[in-house]
Amino acid sequence: MGTNIVFFAWNRPIPGREQISSEHFNEFTAYLTGLQQSGAIDSFEPAFLEPHGGDLNGFFLIRADTARLDAMMANKEWVTHIARASSHLEGTGTLRGVTGEALMERMGIWRDAIPT
Repeated sequence: MGTNIVFFAWNRPIPGREQISSEHFNEFTAYLTGLQQSGAIDSFEPAFLEPHGGDLNGFFLIRADTARLDAMMANKEWVTHIARASSHLEGTGTLRGVTGEALMERMGIWRDAIPT
């Protein structure tokens, strides 16, 4: 059983690096568009959250099967984008997760682990 999403999130640009963040956002979106067009990922969706006083203010949700996500995250271009983002964004983080059928499978495992 694998994961089928990558959640790449951040808090906000480091003060003084807003322009770099804006430019890199466009470059990262173009990179993900290329991955989608080539079939390396199924889809992606960027999101900005409304101001709420928290430390999560934006993210990309990237969808593919486990093997393609593994390949994407092992690729030098991905690693470079994440390293660049860490140099101009506060609170960057990457998480793997599940949705759809994989979520239901995980829920079944969790239910089976509940002591009776």
